[in-house]
Formats: sequence, C-alpha cells, structure tokens
Amino acid sequence: MTNLNDREKAFENRFARDAELQFKVTARRNRLLGNWAAEKLGLTTAEADAYAREVVAADFEEVGDDDVFRKVYGDLTAKGVEVTEHEVRRAMEDKLVEARRQFIEEV
Repeated sequence: MTNLNDREKAFENRFARDAELQFKVTARRNRLLGNWAAEKLGLTTAEADAYAREVVAADFEEVGDDDVFRKVYGDLTAKGVEVTEHEVRRAMEDKLVEARRQFIEEV
C-alpha cells in the first residue's frame, strides 16, 4: 500500500511542478508580449517595463488568454497602431515559444 501512496505523492508533486512551470512560462510570455506591444506603441524603456507589468497583471482577470489579448489589442488600437487581431494572437504564440525556449536554456 505504501508503494501506491508513494506513486500518488510523486504524481501530485509532478503535477504541482508542471503547473508552476506553466504559470512561470505564461507570465514570461505576457512580459515578452508587453515589450512587443510597447515597442509598437513607441514607449520609453521605463514605460515599456511598466506596460509589460500591466500585461502580466491583466492575465489574472479571468482564466485563459482572452484577458491578455483584449488588453494588448485594445491598447494598440486605441493608440491608432495598425495591427490586426491575427497579428496580436500570432505574437502571443511566438512569445510563448520564446518564453519556453528561455526556460529550457536556463535549466
């Protein structure tokens, strides 16, 4: 019976590690996306850092990526930046790949 309990505990630990890693990757993706959008908005370095933090914080509004998408796309279009929904979603995908790559390189 202890073998089964050990396996269950190992599974729970792995699940927790995977969830934490996914959270960190998503947060990094959002920061990278924020920097991408800040460049399009023509923000200064300090403004870009603050904006990237806002994008990361936007992810806590609801489950999924729609809150981040709405934040970035809304800010870009509000400032008159010519960007399509597809371009923003593509940037989100590209930045997710970049964030994963960064984590792999760090390990």
